[in-house]
Amino acid sequence: MEESAWHKRTALPLIVASFAYLVAYSWRVIADLEGPARAIASTVVAVTWAMFIADYLVRLSLAKNRLSWFRHHLAALTFALIPVLRLVRLLQFLTKLPGMRTTAGGVLRTQILVYGAGASIILTYIASLAVLEAERHAPDANITTFGIALWWSCVTVTTTGYGDYTPMTDGGRLVAVGLMLGGVALAGVITATLASWVLERASREHDDQEPATRAQVRLLMEKIDALTAQNARGRAGEHGGGGVDEAPGGRPSGEQPSDEGHGPLGDGGDERPGG
Repeated sequence: MEESAWHKRTALPLIVASFAYLVAYSWRVIADLEGPARAIASTVVAVTWAMFIADYLVRLSLAKNRLSWFRHHLAALTFALIPVLRLVRLLQFLTKLPGMRTTAGGVLRTQILVYGAGASIILTYIASLAVLEAERHAPDANITTFGIALWWSCVTVTTTGYGDYTPMTDGGRLVAVGLMLGGVALAGVITATLASWVLERASREHDDQEPATRAQVRLLMEKIDALTAQNARGRAGEHGGGGVDEAPGGRPSGEQPSDEGHGPLGDGGDERPGG
């Protein structure tokens, strides 16, 4: 089986697994489960996570050039490490809403904004759960409720850092590092997208200075080739259709004999009757 075929077959089951992972993990942390309930939730989390790791390894093994596939599918590795990020794919319909710009730059900016916003929301939520689970029962911990954890995550991901709540455990600090890196990446994406939009607005009245994309050049060359072929067929039709038909006597058909230099019949060419 090819890697692309495997990926298509497992897309929907892994989306369902992402939902199961998110629900089970949220239930375990927010409800602070103990006993059999915690064991059930932890089992669902472990099984669904194992599904994503196995999917990634299978796709890597099916790839023809594994090193090249690894370099070009870093997003698949991210989905395997953080399974709930796969839910961002469900936001694809937002990139195709009516009224969206259909230019290459407009489509790309829309995708970046939609996927970036979705990933940041999911990342903030998961970080809140992770830091709460790591900090809740630690000595001198101040992140002890989900509300506080969510506030801390929002402050951290935006790189604001009020410092009113701080993680005390190594696990909580590790979550903080990942969240800060995600916040810096999100700020960079927003800045780059805004700069691209401003440049497009500024060059809208000066489109003669805007560089053409490869797709535009290819489309133009296809039109030129089509016009060239059409002209060639027209010329071939003109030369292959034959000349002008001639009537007997060397005159073109439809041309009447000229009366110049000739009188009426029987005049003999002069003005006397009977010539």
